[in-house]
Amino acid sequence: MTPKERVLMAINHKESDRVPRVSSFTPEFASKLRKHFGMKDNLFNPHGGVEHELELRIGNDILLTVQGFANSYYKSLDSDYTDEWGVDFKIVEYNTKNSIGHYTEISGHPLEEDCAIDNYTPPDPSDKRRYKPSKKLKEEYGKEYAIMGVIVCTIFETAWALRGLDRLMMDFITNEELANRILDIPFNYHLYAGKKLVSMGVDIIWTGDDMGGQNGMLISPDIWRKYFKPRMARLISELKDINPDLKIAYHSDGKIYPIIDELVEIGLDVLNPVQPKCMNPYYLKKRYGKSLSLWGSIDIQETLPFGTPKEVENEVKDRIKNLGPGGGFIISPTHHVQIDTSLENFFAFWNAAEKYGKYPVCI
Repeated sequence: MTPKERVLMAINHKESDRVPRVSSFTPEFASKLRKHFGMKDNLFNPHGGVEHELELRIGNDILLTVQGFANSYYKSLDSDYTDEWGVDFKIVEYNTKNSIGHYTEISGHPLEEDCAIDNYTPPDPSDKRRYKPSKKLKEEYGKEYAIMGVIVCTIFETAWALRGLDRLMMDFITNEELANRILDIPFNYHLYAGKKLVSMGVDIIWTGDDMGGQNGMLISPDIWRKYFKPRMARLISELKDINPDLKIAYHSDGKIYPIIDELVEIGLDVLNPVQPKCMNPYYLKKRYGKSLSLWGSIDIQETLPFGTPKEVENEVKDRIKNLGPGGGFIISPTHHVQIDTSLENFFAFWNAAEKYGKYPVCI
């Protein structure tokens, strides 16, 4: 069975030969993996870059190709920079138990001043050069692998990068007109890019924004319904009008129970990343198992970086036992694997998914 067949069967709530697997990495963990495999090292885009040797080497069932604001992260780990949206990024160092890592964090916002929007020109999504890597990936691997077009940071995350989180939050209440003008900038860009990717033949579109924190939503459900639900409904509808067989995955970290029913209502197929420290994956499987596929569930807050290999294996085993039957499950860490995770623990996850993930699940 090909990876593509395996993934599409899972999303269609059918059991294939095994549970599909996928992982993404920060550039520093990717470098560690490349050295392990004896591969040439270069800056790695966790959302889907130009080359995919590492993903192919480890055996991902899904290959990613990114368009839009998510391309702005990890442009460099050596020096601060400004991306094509005019957003400033700085390099921030952090310590782990055995090494030093780096994040790229947003430090400047081009629409910080109210009047700045009047003279702001966003990047052009119609530039054909942007889609050459996506076209190449589809042509080379589209028959064998599930190809996922990535337009995450679809509305909210790009909007607050442009405006500043605190200002955008206040705009929702005090300046609705400005809030809508700002939200439409990333929405229109990513809608265009998503349509382009669907027209090129990708199997899945990965959209979404972080709407949840550790213990609850970052904004009220009513604010989400007012500003975000109508835009997401339009995006999903227009993409599926191009290809009714297209599958839509939605990413949000954190605890987002209040909006899941409505995401299903507007056409969502796959929920990511199912962060187990915030939401119960077994409850989600029980409630949504026939209408929603789950992608993720392997904890990167504690188990993967700080657990033992046996604890990692046990978590994988438990997830497959409870989430795998009937399909509707893609096993994955709940975010990019970071430098604080050991190779031993990463391969404990990967090998356990191979060992226990075969259908029918008999654990």
